[in-house]
Amino acid sequence: MTSSEGPADEPAAARRPRRALRAAAAAGIGLAGAAAAVGAGELVAAFTGPASAPVIAVGSAAIDLTPTAVKDYAVRTFGTDDKPVLLAGIYLTMAALAALAGLLAARRPALGAAVIVLFGCLGGWAALSRPTAVTTDVLPSVAAALVGAVAVRYLARLLRRVTVRPAETGPVPASGHDRRTVLLATGGTLATASLAAVGGRRLADARYDVSTARAAVRIPAATTHARPVPPAARPAIPGLPSFYTPNADFYRVDTALTLPEIDPRAWSLRVHGLVDRPLLLGFDDLLRRPLEELDHTLSCVSNEVGGPYVGTSRWLGASLPALLREAGVRSGAQQVVGRSKDGMTIGTPLDVLLDGRTSLLAVAMNGETLPIAHGFPCRTVVPGLYGYTSATKWLVDLEVTTFAAHDPYWIARGWDRTGTVRTASRIDLPAPFARVPAGDVTVAGTAWATHRGIAAVEVRVDGGAWAEARLAADADIDLWRQWSYDWTGARPGTHRIEVRATDATGAVQTEARATPFPSGSTGWHSTVVIVT
Repeated sequence: MTSSEGPADEPAAARRPRRALRAAAAAGIGLAGAAAAVGAGELVAAFTGPASAPVIAVGSAAIDLTPTAVKDYAVRTFGTDDKPVLLAGIYLTMAALAALAGLLAARRPALGAAVIVLFGCLGGWAALSRPTAVTTDVLPSVAAALVGAVAVRYLARLLRRVTVRPAETGPVPASGHDRRTVLLATGGTLATASLAAVGGRRLADARYDVSTARAAVRIPAATTHARPVPPAARPAIPGLPSFYTPNADFYRVDTALTLPEIDPRAWSLRVHGLVDRPLLLGFDDLLRRPLEELDHTLSCVSNEVGGPYVGTSRWLGASLPALLREAGVRSGAQQVVGRSKDGMTIGTPLDVLLDGRTSLLAVAMNGETLPIAHGFPCRTVVPGLYGYTSATKWLVDLEVTTFAAHDPYWIARGWDRTGTVRTASRIDLPAPFARVPAGDVTVAGTAWATHRGIAAVEVRVDGGAWAEARLAADADIDLWRQWSYDWTGARPGTHRIEVRATDATGAVQTEARATPFPSGSTGWHSTVVIVT
C-alpha cells in the first residue's frame, strides 16, 4: 500500500457512519454538560430558594415577557397544564442548544463552553429580574455556568482524543479504551447531574416545605357565619357539578412556577401607603381578629365562554374593610394593591372594598386551613370581581394608593382596571357531542353574576324560541345559581342547545362574542348533542 492509499482515501459512503457517530457523541457531551449545569443550579437553589433555579427563573421571566395574546392562547389551549408545557419547552430549547454546544465543542471546546455560560448568564439575569430578587439569587446560575462549562470542555477534550489527525499520515482510529472512556465519562456526568438535580429538589422541599407548619395551624371558629345554603339550591341532578367545589378540584390560574412556601410563624402583613396608621400583623394577630364566613363563587377572567375556571367555596377570614378602616384610609386613595410573596401585585378598587360587601383576608377554604396552592397562609377574597383584581394569594403586603401611582401586574399589561365579573351561564349536561336517547332530555348547568345575582336563565334548541329554565333556589347574590330545563320530544338528529342568563338588575347576557382580554369573555354558551 502506497502512502497515498489508506483510511484517508476510503470512500465517502464509508466515512458517513463514523461522522454521524462522532456528531452524535458530540451532541451527547453537550447534553451531558447542560445536565451538569441544571444539576448544579438545582443543588445551589436548595439554599437560595427554589424560584432561583435557572430553569425556573427563565420560565418566570418568560411568563412576564410573553404578550397577552400568547398567554391567552396558552391558557385556552393547555388549561392548567400551561406551566408544565412552558417548562417542557424551555428544557427542549435548552437540549437543542446543548447539542449545538457539543458539536461546537468537538471542534473548539471553548466555543461549546461559551454556549453553556450564555445560558447561565440568561438564568442569572432572569433571577435578578424578579420583583423580589436578592443578590444571592444569581448564585445557582453562576454555579450552573461554571459546572456546565467545565463539564463540556472536559468531555470535548476526551472526544477529540478518539480520533487523532496527524498532518500527513491521516487519521488514526481510536482504541476501544478511548471510546469507552468517552462513553463512561459522558454517562457518569449525566448520572451525577441527575442525582444533583433530584437531590437539590428534595433538599429544597425539606428546607422550604411548610406542610407540617400548615397542619399545625388551628383556625378559630367563625364569629359571623354564612347563611346556610338551602337544599333547594342544590338540585340532585346526576352530572351537575356539586354546589361547593372541592379544594382539590378548584381551578388554579396564576403565574407561579413554584408555589411560595410561607411559614405562618414568620409571616407578616404590612398595611401602608395612604393611611393614617400603618399596621403590621403577624399570623396570630390575624387569627385573633373576628373571623367571618363568606360563600362566594370565584371566576377567572381568562375563562372562555362555558369554560371551567369558576368554583364556589366557603371562605373564612378577617374583614379586609375593617382592617382598612382601622388603618385610616386617607382622602384621595383609589385602590389597594396586594403584594404576594413572589412579587405578584393585584389592584382592587377601594370603593368596592368599602361599599359594604364582605371582603376577606382568608385563612381557610371549605372548612380546612387554606391550601398552599390557593394562597396559604393568607389571601384576599372580594366578591363581584375577577381574581386578577381581587385575589392576591400568598399575601404579605397591602398598599393603599392611587391609580396614577401604580399599575398592578395585569393592569400594566392592558387588562381592565376594575375587573367586574360579567354575567355568564354554562351548559354542564348533556356533555358536548353526547349521544342521548330520543324523547325527554334533561339539560342543566350553572349561571353566575357575582354580587348582582341571577334572576333568570333561558334555553333554546336549534335557534328556536327561548324557554325559561327552572332555577334552583337563590342562595346569595355572590353565589352561582344552578338551573335545569326539560327538553321534551327530542327527535333523532344533531341539535344545538344554547343558554343565556339575566342578572338581578334585569340585564340580559349579551350574544356578542368577546375574548377574555381585556375585561372578560362574553357570548352565549352552546353545545351540540346527538339524539339517537
